Amino acid sequence: MAGIKSLVVHTEVDEAQRAHNCRRNAKHRIAKGERRLKVRNGRSWLHYCLSCATTILGRDIEKLKDLSRRVAPLV
Repeated sequence: MAGIKSLVVHTEVDEAQRAHNCRRNAKHRIAKGERRLKVRNGRSWLHYCLSCATTILGRDIEKLKDLSRRVAPLV
C-alpha cells in the first residue's frame, strides 16, 4: 500500500500566457507575461496573482509550522 508522499499539492510559478483574473480575487488582473502561482486542482490548474499567492503561502506556512509543532515529540 502506497503512503502519502506529500501534504503539499503540485504548485509552481510561471508566466501567464494570456491576461486573466486571479482565482481568489477577480479584481486582481494577471497580465500576459506576469508571474503567477499555479496550483493543481484535479486535472486542471488554478491561477493566483502574486499578491494573493503571498497571502496564501504565508497562511499555509503557519499552518504547517503549527502541525509540525503538534507532531514533534515533547523534549
